[in-house]
Amino acid sequence: MTATCPECDAMIALAADVVEHEIVICTDCAAELEVIGLDPPALALAPEVGEDWGE
Repeated sequence: MTATCPECDAMIALAADVVEHEIVICTDCAAELEVIGLDPPALALAPEVGEDWGE
């Protein structure tokens, strides 16, 4: 199963047991991507995890 990187348009090979919301790394541009769909396979840039500084 493959999907296209939304950052650089590279084709990303996804594992057969990949699940939605899993984080994968683009082998071309090193972007962190989130699996947002499986049928068809779709990727989006992973959300940045921000520090809340205890707020």
